[in-house]
Amino acid sequence: MPYFVLLSNLTDEGRRTIKSKPERIKEVNKEIEILGAKVISQYALLGGFDFITILEAKDNETVAKISIELGARGTVQISSHPAIPVDEFIKAIK
Repeated sequence: MPYFVLLSNLTDEGRRTIKSKPERIKEVNKEIEILGAKVISQYALLGGFDFITILEAKDNETVAKISIELGARGTVQISSHPAIPVDEFIKAIK
């Protein structure tokens, strides 16, 4: 199944939510799985983005749906990127 990288930034409302209820992060990950993707790993970041989440999903449309669903809540802005494992990339360019 294809991999995707989600880079996300919390909005002011999102930061307030996480401050008062940090476990909300894990709840959202469960919602991502209900929407059709599997969370492979996730990290909080310092710098230009607040989180990086690596997903496994069947297609771009599934990830687009997840990005729109989560973004429409007003608590996060998401940048979604398809990711190719390096071994597959090397094989493809040979």
